[in-house]
Amino acid sequence: MKIGYARVSTLEQNLASQVDQLQAQGCEKIYRERCSGGDRKRPVLNEMLDYLRLGDTVVVVKLDRLSRSLKDLLDLTARIDASGAQFQSLDESIDTSSPHGKLIFHVFGVIAEFERDRIRQRTLEGLAAARARGRSGGRPFALNRDQRIEVVRMRNEGRSLSELSRLFDISRATIARTCASKDVVRA
Repeated sequence: MKIGYARVSTLEQNLASQVDQLQAQGCEKIYRERCSGGDRKRPVLNEMLDYLRLGDTVVVVKLDRLSRSLKDLLDLTARIDASGAQFQSLDESIDTSSPHGKLIFHVFGVIAEFERDRIRQRTLEGLAAARARGRSGGRPFALNRDQRIEVVRMRNEGRSLSELSRLFDISRATIARTCASKDVVRA
């Protein structure tokens, strides 16, 4: 039996295209999941792997729908193989039912991991370049610099976290982090 596995990372993404392609390939059962490919706890994937029987074929649209790392991909395909099933990826034209397909599978897996590592490296380089220009990523502060200085001053005067939280309309945790931060010049 052909068994499809479709996955998207976010709620905003749509599974329809993957499901259509899997149905066109004759998948009788399709497992649908919404979670990150890097997440090792994917209940739908585990349910599918537990369901596999001798002679089944797991079909995905792309390799990255099954896994985001080479190690995880190899572990998953080993588990598929151990159950007596085969693996097929449509976009990469991989079918592990033959030695040639297994070789191609490993080559594409290495290339996919290399590309993800390059993307991660370029992202880190871009963040470092932005920091060198005085820009930092992340969420903006809840308080501007003057407000942060005022919070620290008032806290040093003995005001409680709860009182400051109400006064500045932010959480107690934010007040505590602000007071502990080295970024704020002590009043």
